[in-house]
Amino acid sequence: MLEVIQIPSLNDNYIYLAHCNETGDTAVIDPAVADLPLKIASKNGWKINYILNTHHHYDHIGGNLEIKQQTGCKIVGYGDDAARINGIDIKLNANDKFKLGNSTADILPLFGHTIGHIAYSFKDDNILFSGDVVFPLGCGRVFEGTMAQMWHSIKILRALPDQTKIYCAHEYSQENARFAITIEPDNIDLIKRIVEIDALRQKSLPTVPSIIAEEIATNPFFRADNINLAKNLGFNNSKVNDDDALTIFSEIRQRKNKF
Repeated sequence: MLEVIQIPSLNDNYIYLAHCNETGDTAVIDPAVADLPLKIASKNGWKINYILNTHHHYDHIGGNLEIKQQTGCKIVGYGDDAARINGIDIKLNANDKFKLGNSTADILPLFGHTIGHIAYSFKDDNILFSGDVVFPLGCGRVFEGTMAQMWHSIKILRALPDQTKIYCAHEYSQENARFAITIEPDNIDLIKRIVEIDALRQKSLPTVPSIIAEEIATNPFFRADNINLAKNLGFNNSKVNDDDALTIFSEIRQRKNKF
């Protein structure tokens, strides 16, 4: 039911327009700037009804107030982080639901990158607007939260249906790929995916969206409890329990920070 338009902005950001073709309702997701989504919505004859913010960072809310001023839309975000989200009108809690036209999003609490990060999971449409929690072959830096929170957030995402399209907010895939292969150089799925990513970027095409199944197979941050990856990092036990996985996840994140 939802039509999604991907809008590159700034150096590597993606803004999204999500449009319900049945009702005409339209949302902008994480508008770093105002002019691009306003222009594209107008070109398509769409009226912007909502802004959906995943978190408070300026490259996700920078266009909020201008879009609201020009359209009269409602700004939606995490209620406990309302003080940091420009112009917020609708304050959501973890595990709430939000309707966009005839589609309904589950509000996923995905803390770690910030302590107020949420994602919008439109399960019937196989669409996830994930902000900065996950990227192709990567995850967001842990700025405000803890490694345990971020690992918990990744596990929430892994439980989504395999074909869920991940509309993240940045084009980081090639950099993430260069790191991921240092962790799992023997992962055949990862090797194939890196070739695909490089081919897309050579043509200046986006590598986003990816799907959950791809991340489970190739993203090292999704695979912190995978025994083969763990052995590559010097883990010698026969299986990986959740405490071990958190330690491994933290090690991967720390290595990526220095990469």
